[in-house]
Amino acid sequence: MSWFHLQGKDLIATKDWTKEEIEIALKVAEELKGMHYAGIPQHPLKDKTFLMLFFNTSTRTRLSFETAMTQLGGHAQYVDASTLRLSLEDRPGAGERLIDTAKVMARYVDGIGIRLLEDKVSRYGEDTEIMYKFAEYAEVPVINMASNIWHPCQGMTDLFTLWEKLGRDLKGIKYTIMWAYSPWARSLGSVQEEMVIAARFGMHVTVAHPPGYELDPEAVELAKKYAEESGGKFEVTNELDDALKGAVVVFPRGWMSLRRYEIGKEAEIKNAEKFKDWKYTKKRQKELCKPGYLMHVMPIDRGNEADPELCDDPELSWMYDQAENRLHVQKAILALTMGGGVRV
Repeated sequence: MSWFHLQGKDLIATKDWTKEEIEIALKVAEELKGMHYAGIPQHPLKDKTFLMLFFNTSTRTRLSFETAMTQLGGHAQYVDASTLRLSLEDRPGAGERLIDTAKVMARYVDGIGIRLLEDKVSRYGEDTEIMYKFAEYAEVPVINMASNIWHPCQGMTDLFTLWEKLGRDLKGIKYTIMWAYSPWARSLGSVQEEMVIAARFGMHVTVAHPPGYELDPEAVELAKKYAEESGGKFEVTNELDDALKGAVVVFPRGWMSLRRYEIGKEAEIKNAEKFKDWKYTKKRQKELCKPGYLMHVMPIDRGNEADPELCDDPELSWMYDQAENRLHVQKAILALTMGGGVRV
């Protein structure tokens, strides 16, 4: 395996990339970030186009990808999926088939990003299956910009942020990923990606959630496997305060249950109200954590998921650094997969 082999490679989940490939991308991200702040232009994707297919709305994802392509010398084309004739149903009369849309798009552009999750699909996992099919049909790299199961760009960004803050040797550092109350009923993608990549790089990962909010069993088994291989540790508990004891980093985020499509969104939101005490508070941080740096993929539900005091703490909160790093990491992913011949 060499850097060259990342050219044309899809990124649907970080599990599809080797550790070495992830490390290569983060090394490039580090160099590109340094050049950005030094005012040194980098245009490895001059005259190339990245098509961003959005089924769901976005703030950080759209802005960071558009800016990334501009800074790399190329163009990001935003497409609202509702304006296409594309149908996700594979049956006559429903609309243009996925295979035809993917093959045509690949004739026009050099890479495709897809954001598809939550209310835009009818069952858990359908979105990720569609992305893999799209990648099979399109002869250009396909990037997952968020699905219900995985969010690879976010996972790689957060690993990069941890490296910046704590150094590259993360072994033995306790990272607590906690379910936190919010009425937003969001996907599991960023939580599960965070869990597996942290375990893969040797962290002591503790996932805390109330009964009924279990994560995808396959993702849990993958995290266990990675922890064994890396010398890390992985555990799941229903005891929040125990999970926070000794935590160096804390990620508080609400996620929907695996029954969300069965019971409906309103019932999902109603069930979450039983656990309003599940939040990352200043009291918990001060009494239990060491020190409990706040990581969050945003948007954060201030006052529910975490105390505003923690969100705005310049020493403890890493949220905005995380958000910025989406730009630099995605620049590296795009430059490498779209064959820009980036020089660092």
